[in-house]
Amino acid sequence: MTGHGDIARTVRIAARALGRAGLVHAYGHCSARLPGEETFLVCPPVPMAQVACGADCTAVPVIGALPEGVLGEVRLHQRLYASRPGAGGVVRFMGASVMALGALGRTPRMRHGFGTYFAPGAGFWDDIQLIREDDAADKAIAAMGKSRALLMRGNGAVVVGDSLEEAVGLAFYLEDACRIELAALATGLEGAPEISAEEAERRATRSGRIFERMWDHLTAGDPELPASQ
Repeated sequence: MTGHGDIARTVRIAARALGRAGLVHAYGHCSARLPGEETFLVCPPVPMAQVACGADCTAVPVIGALPEGVLGEVRLHQRLYASRPGAGGVVRFMGASVMALGALGRTPRMRHGFGTYFAPGAGFWDDIQLIREDDAADKAIAAMGKSRALLMRGNGAVVVGDSLEEAVGLAFYLEDACRIELAALATGLEGAPEISAEEAERRATRSGRIFERMWDHLTAGDPELPASQ
């Protein structure tokens, strides 16, 4: 199904931004819920940095079969939207630090500001198989708990935001949190500092254009941005 105007353009811009940031490569996908509908738009099934300007994004029902041509891994997006009515955007990505930490069977602790956005901590799915069925998707989401992020052993991560713009920012934050965690592990120090739940609640602010500025940073120069940007 074609388009849906501004939302489709946002999905394409997000896909290319994730590609430029090195958070995806041949694999990865992003989606955005259509306001007021039980439907979301997913990016074309091509390497995300190669998504063409004006390319069609596919409308996927929150409940029901995946449309022809939609990747089986989009099932996880579908089940996230079904289980989280407030979810507006989902990003499935494979950042280098996310992949490394997940392969170690670990998730990042809350050690710096970006990590606080995943309080009480990112979930972990200890299964290397691709998630392409409802049952596996629902179990993975259960492992995610109340967090906005899930690391999957050997398969990268998924993040969910109130909007796709926020989800893109969260993907950057999670990759950086994993980078910090790998650095902390490399020091060999015991008892490295962690941020308390109380401190995390105060730090994980959305005021001050926190996610808007990250979106502006990651999408700068995209050919489909409005001329005013």
